[in-house]
Amino acid sequence: MKKKIFAVFMLIAMIVNAQSVDIRNFNTNYYHKYMGQNLSVNVYNWGEYISDGSDGSLDVNKIFEELTGIKVNYSTFASNEEMYVKLKVGGIQYDVIIPSDYMIERLIKENLVRKLNFNNIPAHTNIANRFKNLPFDPTGEYSLAYTWGVTGIIYNRQLVKEKEENIDWKILFDDKYKGQILMYYNPRDAFGIAQAYLGYSLNTTNESELRECAKLLKTQKPLVQSYVMDEMYDKMEAGEAAIGVYYAGDSLTMIDNNHDLNFVIPKKGANLFVDSICIPASSGSPELSEMYINFLSEPEIALANIEFINYASPNNGAIAIMSSETKNNKIIYPDKEILDNCEVYVTLPDETNILMEDLWNEILSNDSTYKGWVIPISLGVIILLCVVIIVLRKMKKREN
Repeated sequence: MKKKIFAVFMLIAMIVNAQSVDIRNFNTNYYHKYMGQNLSVNVYNWGEYISDGSDGSLDVNKIFEELTGIKVNYSTFASNEEMYVKLKVGGIQYDVIIPSDYMIERLIKENLVRKLNFNNIPAHTNIANRFKNLPFDPTGEYSLAYTWGVTGIIYNRQLVKEKEENIDWKILFDDKYKGQILMYYNPRDAFGIAQAYLGYSLNTTNESELRECAKLLKTQKPLVQSYVMDEMYDKMEAGEAAIGVYYAGDSLTMIDNNHDLNFVIPKKGANLFVDSICIPASSGSPELSEMYINFLSEPEIALANIEFINYASPNNGAIAIMSSETKNNKIIYPDKEILDNCEVYVTLPDETNILMEDLWNEILSNDSTYKGWVIPISLGVIILLCVVIIVLRKMKKREN
């Protein structure tokens, strides 16, 4: 027994010295529950979405392993849809996943995630009430907030001379910036910008509103330099474009690399996104999963992750111990009046998604009138070919 106790104290000392984390704030009785049982937890998360020890950051998974004796099998996905397919198809068992708002609602509806036992997650009390019982999980039983942020406009102050307070979604439709605008290369976010600009809900299912948004995005297309996602970083940092649309946390990385850049959250409102931690229904180790979720919700660990990711934290404990510079950064933590105008995405009906996808494909087609003339011309060509074939057959019969 004494050897075991000594080993535990040595373990604690190693963690404190190697990782610079004061684990005296952790309940070691709780975290040592499964020590020495050779157990593991399978975690599926976004890429570069946890503090991993690089650039002097904490290696969160390593600390968890050393503290609990539970091995973390960690893998990443690039999109909510990729993660969804893996869960739906099965074959690989995950214990912890970190999807986004609208996808969580879908997972709940399809019984792909299980309810959390918050008795096993005492650190859940660190999460601010604002990020509980959100529209995608109204009862708050299936998810616990991990990070959040807002979308907005990133622009180059050397190329855009408008005052910051005057910059709104309308700048993305200004002829003055033709060929200098970067837009989202996905329908939901692109339509979200048009919806916010026109004053519609970001979750509208109204067909006429969606068609009006598509019409606006079509008129914008000649102004757009390109539709991008991660390519936004290189283009904005290199000064190859004047204006882009992206996520607040990621904008800080770009601003760090190009001090001419700035970020604005339009007053008309924007998308408030929330990524939350869930347990798949297929998990064979829900209690291990809940211990991992609890660990991520510890203030010191939540702070380490937020400092690495650059997104906003829903964790009051982390905010209490973070630097004043970070907590007062209006890009990461905008004022309440701005947040009150922002809207969280929810899962849209299949018919709405199909309509939006069709409209988006029309917008991206090389010629916006393509749909109008391609069908009659194609029919004309087919009819002409049929006539030619019939004539040739008749001529061949006469020759015989």
